[in-house]
Amino acid sequence: MSVLVVIMFFVFLFMSIPISLVLGMTTVLYFLVEGNTTLMQSAPMRLYSGLDNFGLLAIPLFMLAGELMNGGGITARLVKFAKVLFGHVRGGLAYVTIVSNMFLASILGSANAQAAMMSKVMVPEMEKEGYNKDFSSALTLASSIVAPIIPPSMIFIIYGTLSGTSIGGLFMAGIIPGILYGLGFILLVSFIGYKYNFQKSNRATWREVLTNTLNVLPALLVPFIIIAGIISGVFTATESAAIASVVAYIVGAFFYKELKWRKMPDILINTVITSATVTFLIAMANIFGWMIAFEQIPQAIVAGMTSLSDNPIVFLLLVNIFLLLLGAVLDGIAALIILVPVFMPLLTTFEIDPIHFGVIICINLTIGLLTPPVGTGLFIVSSIAEVQFEKLVRAVAPFLVMGVLILFVITYWENATMLIPNWLGL
Repeated sequence: MSVLVVIMFFVFLFMSIPISLVLGMTTVLYFLVEGNTTLMQSAPMRLYSGLDNFGLLAIPLFMLAGELMNGGGITARLVKFAKVLFGHVRGGLAYVTIVSNMFLASILGSANAQAAMMSKVMVPEMEKEGYNKDFSSALTLASSIVAPIIPPSMIFIIYGTLSGTSIGGLFMAGIIPGILYGLGFILLVSFIGYKYNFQKSNRATWREVLTNTLNVLPALLVPFIIIAGIISGVFTATESAAIASVVAYIVGAFFYKELKWRKMPDILINTVITSATVTFLIAMANIFGWMIAFEQIPQAIVAGMTSLSDNPIVFLLLVNIFLLLLGAVLDGIAALIILVPVFMPLLTTFEIDPIHFGVIICINLTIGLLTPPVGTGLFIVSSIAEVQFEKLVRAVAPFLVMGVLILFVITYWENATMLIPNWLGL
């Protein structure tokens, strides 16, 4: 590959051009520099073929379900329910942020969407209670990384589509890791809360607990139906997304009566814009990956890793280091589309289950949302919460360390991912 093409890739990247355009521009530049008109002519078909997959239909449907839940008051009730349960302990609102993110992760499946939404809701609330704005923003951002881990997950859908791995199996494999991340962040917050003497909120009465529990039950129908449907085999992960959208509409419109027809245009527009952004990125990453494959870079990476060691423990360590570094400079979805074809042939060699590996690679790339210079989560929360980027990076550092520690636990404790899929025979 031309040195000029590599240099321009990083120039485009550090000019803050959206990653989807960077991938497309770099690929076109490669075609022009190499003078390969055949590849240029085939590029439009390659763009289309990257999206011609039934499994990707789940992405806009889950996006729609999330928008319907926001518009129908379901999200607000989940947050209120968490506050009633945990608000009275020291640092209660911080725990509420974590637990609320875990609830919402079972609905949204997108860390960026969750970080944006929770920044609007929780950061102002925590500020009112006397929490430091930098800490509040960092906690909200860090907690959002459970969204692509707890099912349903957009990034699992993409991995499953690319690798031919069971998406239902990946969804079930994400449950225990998602809980581990929630518990890890709770332990970290408890330590920080003890050190800085966080405040307590008033304890909810039993009547308030009962009322909020009854109010939240219809909201919990959405994740329950998704998981129960996939486990029972009644519908696929893609079909579950459509069912989730229908249930979210029914709950918001008829149970809570907050989802009015006047909200539907905005809900549909937001769904289309978000879905188009993701699918455009997938298309661009597909032709970029095609260029990489044409240059036989995947084969070089495979040869390099296998030459270092034939031990699966060492291989997984190298993969984690490589992905953590890559996640700091490349968008997670783009990296996933490029790298999955590279790593899949190695799984058989090292006897690694593709579901287990899928969870590892997806967590790695999700952690990239917290890492500068290209961590999109940092930019989203910094903008919405109006906190300086540099201060947010410093505040999120302890959560980043905890995230990496949990990643290595999940990497080398296979049952953390495979226990539920094996139990269900997925």
